[in-house]
Amino acid sequence: MNKQQHKKLIELLKELHLPMFREYHREFAQAAAADELGYEEYLYELAQRECEVRRANKIARLVKMSKLPLEKTLQTFELNRMPLKIRRQVKVLSEGSFADRNENILAFGKPGSGKTHLLCGICHELARQGRKVYFATCDLIVQELLRAKQELVLDKLLKRLARYDVLMIDDFGYVKQNREEMEVLFTLLAHRYERGSVLITSNLPFSKWEMIFKDPMTTAAAIDRLVHHSVILELNVPSYRAEQARKRKNKDI
Repeated sequence: MNKQQHKKLIELLKELHLPMFREYHREFAQAAAADELGYEEYLYELAQRECEVRRANKIARLVKMSKLPLEKTLQTFELNRMPLKIRRQVKVLSEGSFADRNENILAFGKPGSGKTHLLCGICHELARQGRKVYFATCDLIVQELLRAKQELVLDKLLKRLARYDVLMIDDFGYVKQNREEMEVLFTLLAHRYERGSVLITSNLPFSKWEMIFKDPMTTAAAIDRLVHHSVILELNVPSYRAEQARKRKNKDI
């Protein structure tokens, strides 16, 4: 191939949005010639590299868009601390089929039990599968909803959030909001009902959710929508942070 043809090839590959072809076609051609690969095998190697990089870039974009804590993955979670039932549930949930069915995951447990880390880890696995995930604390998403309502753009925000396959709300009810704030939170849950998965962590059992929604009817309606299609994880384990603190203390003695 002469210089003019090579220049035209680069232009064509750029037009076709094939950056890995542009970068590696010569290197792979030399390797193909050395290994006596056929044209199709050479093309396969190039296409495979292009797809690998595209998948990696897509995952990076999805993780960034999700606002998930980068360090809270299943790989950094001590799953062996969990009961066998939880470990089996996590294995199935990390495969992501629950999101196809618009099912919810509700994780309950005392502070430090690993609720947030565990659900974030599942969300990271979903992002690696190409699913759209969004993470927010209960307090932050309520404030975002409230601002949208005050600015008369709540419907627009709800539609934007509906584009995500999974919405994770961390520390559900941890901060006791007022009635107006809880109304917008209920609106969000009602809008996502059977349309998209909601993942929730909470220190409060259902029996105390009236502290969140301020009204028995609204509380019952919220619980009904969340529980109807859901998996409940009860993390009745000692506080991980307390365990780590004890280990550090014993180490220093």
